Amino acid sequence: MLDINRIRTNPEEVKNALLKRMDEVDFTELLEWDLKRRQLIASNDEKKAKRNKVSSEIPRLKKEGRDVSDLLSEMKVLSDDIKANDDAIRELEEKINRFLSTLPNIPADDVVAGGKENNKVIRTWGKKPEFSFEPKNHVDLATDLGLVDYERGAKIGGSGYWIYTGMGALIEWALLNNFIEEHLKDGYTFMLPPHILNYKCGYTAGQFPKFTEDVFKVETGEASENMQFLLPTAETALINFHHNEILKEEELPKKYFAYTPCYRKEAGSYRTEERGMIRGHQFNKVEMFQYTTPETSEQALDELVNKAERLVQGLGLHHRVSKLAAKDCSASMGKTFDIEVWIPSMGDFKEVSSASNAYDYQARRGNIRFKRSSTGKTEFVHTLNASGLATSRILPAILEQYQQEDGSVVVPEVLRKWIGTDIIRKP
Repeated sequence: MLDINRIRTNPEEVKNALLKRMDEVDFTELLEWDLKRRQLIASNDEKKAKRNKVSSEIPRLKKEGRDVSDLLSEMKVLSDDIKANDDAIRELEEKINRFLSTLPNIPADDVVAGGKENNKVIRTWGKKPEFSFEPKNHVDLATDLGLVDYERGAKIGGSGYWIYTGMGALIEWALLNNFIEEHLKDGYTFMLPPHILNYKCGYTAGQFPKFTEDVFKVETGEASENMQFLLPTAETALINFHHNEILKEEELPKKYFAYTPCYRKEAGSYRTEERGMIRGHQFNKVEMFQYTTPETSEQALDELVNKAERLVQGLGLHHRVSKLAAKDCSASMGKTFDIEVWIPSMGDFKEVSSASNAYDYQARRGNIRFKRSSTGKTEFVHTLNASGLATSRILPAILEQYQQEDGSVVVPEVLRKWIGTDIIRKP
């Protein structure tokens, strides 16, 4: 959530920043509500001060035998005015909060305006694999090698689901083991959160109220405090781990990672080239998350990008890192870098990790603060997340980049200790 004080003080600056990612921004009503709210608060403060003063004098006047009936009537009217003002203030605060909750994060100064067309490739690693034979796509490879059963996955779950079988399940689990092992080496704390979350979690993450229809709801009905849903990413759980808490400065940064399946509706039609595991309703992902002080969050973002990229490099996969333009960043994020792996059959790079800095946007929504050791004052933390990694596009990349002419696939060296073989062949 954005800081109303910042909008009040610099409305044009905030408006121009948001126009990097929004087509239209109008703060007129918001600022009118905010002004009226502050005027009512000031008026009520005066009325309450007067009521307190007179109320303290009434017992003395009574003791002196003086008639206080007029004062009591006046205090009754004053109390009614105060209650009416309090009701009006609450109504205005609800309007203000509803308005603010729909606004996305302000893009960082160095994030360019526009959508995907303005994304910038920062660096590329490795070389595109070249084949002396006609290469197969990952769907045919996974099917021929008995790694994934797409047909029975669809039979059980419907379109957009699959089943890892035999060696395919081993590869999937080996990837997860590899990622977990690396994060533990780097001192991150391993977390296994619930897969069913409440509305508050989606709100704090910045997904609700705008994107409530993008999740699988466990309970039907309107989006409310009673709603529960299947987590679309472990980020939605990890951002709420310190909800409504005040942390100590010396505790920061806090570094977590979690393994969960991710459940997403992925509304809209699937493109032909996105068949198989490229886009689905359920996939496995290891998610990294950090809580930091404001002055260290950019350094933390660099760390997350480098960690995600190092995992892809450890698998020997050709990939690139792109810095996203404002409209291509998710609503909660002020800056995002995508690590994108090469899928030969698609002739394109596909994102396997998004590393993002939400700055204080999520912390404001979740009231997550820390106390400065030097001043004792509280400030909002900065929150960051990155996939580390999602497997549903890593496995297709491995199959396609490591395939051989006889239809077998070479296993990346870092996975062999879990799989027990160097090459995957037809069963």
